[in-house]
Amino acid sequence: MLETSKALKTSIYIDGYNLYYVRLRGTQYKWLDVVALFSQITRSIEPHSQIISVKFFTAPALPKFSRHGKESMRAQNDYHRALEAKYPDKFEKVLGSHAYEKDGTKMPVYVEGNLFDKDNTVRVWRLVEKKTDVNLALSMYRDASKRALDQVVLISNDTDTEPAISALIEDFPSLKIDMIIPRGPQISGKKGRPASSSLISLAHWSRSYINDEELISAQLPEQVPTKKKPAKKPIHW
Repeated sequence: MLETSKALKTSIYIDGYNLYYVRLRGTQYKWLDVVALFSQITRSIEPHSQIISVKFFTAPALPKFSRHGKESMRAQNDYHRALEAKYPDKFEKVLGSHAYEKDGTKMPVYVEGNLFDKDNTVRVWRLVEKKTDVNLALSMYRDASKRALDQVVLISNDTDTEPAISALIEDFPSLKIDMIIPRGPQISGKKGRPASSSLISLAHWSRSYINDEELISAQLPEQVPTKKKPAKKPIHW
């Protein structure tokens, strides 16, 4: 008698910044049901995956630096409320923060030949996301240390996660570690940011693209009921 393969307790960890800037920015697919999308992709590759949690790591939008000001902050809040309401026992957001240099940073001026004139500088402001990489790495490691997982799936193309992945491989050799790189499909004649070969080399399995059709089929309803007022898809999304 054949032995039935056991369910693999699986947690999915999403680098929200990476997902947005590499795959979603400039598209009409931002109102994305990340739980449905990445659960479906994961199960299509490993059918025995039992998704127990989806954790979303990002930082709060700052109206001062956002194209749509306060509307950007409201849009992000509504998006998170929609996911929390639809998946109260599965979805979790983890917020980092931003840091910016109020007085600006001196940057050298570009000159011909891919060179920079270090003696000729301009002052620019710089906004930096903080804590997301650390929060994501710690969450994966702490979850694995509780021996509650058989598989982790990382949604990112950021090589800053490599040390955490290497530590998981060394300390939890039976844990399956998988990657979904949030890139669009390769189109002939169109160049995009390549998938990190060093990240992929650490994975048990990997997927290096997300199709437009998958994003379209995994959109949230335009209005999601919550315990308070409904979360509505922002007009500018």
